[in-house]
Amino acid sequence: MAPQRPRGEGAFPVSVEPAASPPPGRAPLYAALDLGTNSCRMLVARPAGSGFEVVDSFSKTVQLGAGLEATGRLSASAIARTLQALRICRRKLDRHQVRRMRLVATEACRRARNARDFMRMVRRETGLKLDIIAPEEEARLAVVSCASLVSRRTEQLLVVDIGGGSTELVWIDLSEVPPEARMAAIMRLHEGFEPGPEVPTPARVVDWISVPLGVATLRDQFRDVDDDAARFALMSWHFEEQLADFSPYAREQAREGFQIIGTSGTITTVAATFLGLKRYDRSRVDGLRMTSDQIDRVIREYLLLGPEGRRTDPRIGRDRHTLIMSGAAILQALMRVWPTDRMSVADRGLREGLLYAQMSRDGVIVPGGGA
Repeated sequence: MAPQRPRGEGAFPVSVEPAASPPPGRAPLYAALDLGTNSCRMLVARPAGSGFEVVDSFSKTVQLGAGLEATGRLSASAIARTLQALRICRRKLDRHQVRRMRLVATEACRRARNARDFMRMVRRETGLKLDIIAPEEEARLAVVSCASLVSRRTEQLLVVDIGGGSTELVWIDLSEVPPEARMAAIMRLHEGFEPGPEVPTPARVVDWISVPLGVATLRDQFRDVDDDAARFALMSWHFEEQLADFSPYAREQAREGFQIIGTSGTITTVAATFLGLKRYDRSRVDGLRMTSDQIDRVIREYLLLGPEGRRTDPRIGRDRHTLIMSGAAILQALMRVWPTDRMSVADRGLREGLLYAQMSRDGVIVPGGGA
């Protein structure tokens, strides 16, 4: 599949469930579920100031896209694993009596020939109605989730979201937006990449691209390469080839005023490894800024460990060890194309973007100033 770009502004889809009146004195609960190629994740939260407070969460590796590269279909075993996870999500939604929610599926369901049958099975077995969202909405939501990490000094911003089945890159020009208005300008992008006429100083999206290669799909394409280092190099160069049509690809960017924010399990794992964390600590990872040299050192360490060493390394984790090198190959390609002094690490993504978008549209949160 070729990389994709948006066609038209598009409207942000409405919530799955109608609004319900919250108990007196309490903010309503919202939920966001992200069913990806590798994982099923959900957050339940309530608005709080310019953000939200997480009430409950769920994350499970389901490998929905296992075998998809070879067959073009979701397998029976992958569907069974995913349904089991979704039943747990349904119980959590019922227990918290959530009425405002967005439940979405991404690349695996966009590509699978039997995705519509799977959606009907999910509705029948769990009562949940999932939307298969387009790549442009996925990209917008990734950007929105990272708004609070944007520096007040940033004029050119690249947001990278490495998923299981695809990778989204969005380049944003903030040079005309006052520093104190940048967070709000970025959060408004959930409405579309083309600003409305009523927006005086919008964040301008220079270009964006959705590459149909993520940690799972890239790994599967190079499974037949036995040598670990050779497989890593081939994956990295293959991913870079997919960026040829991304307009900022050929531009040399000044380091001053340029910021890369990366959001994915790969990037947070690299950060945790750099910090030496044997038990993951989100408070230390989210917002961390790593230099290119620090990222390179971690990736070289992964290569020296080899497959067995990565499998037993507690900083990587059993759920991540088979995917970390394909993710690192994508990350290395990005750092090779856009050398920068630092990358900001974001432990956030589609779920947070879904929550921000719902709450912003309902007027229950108001974005604050920039980071």
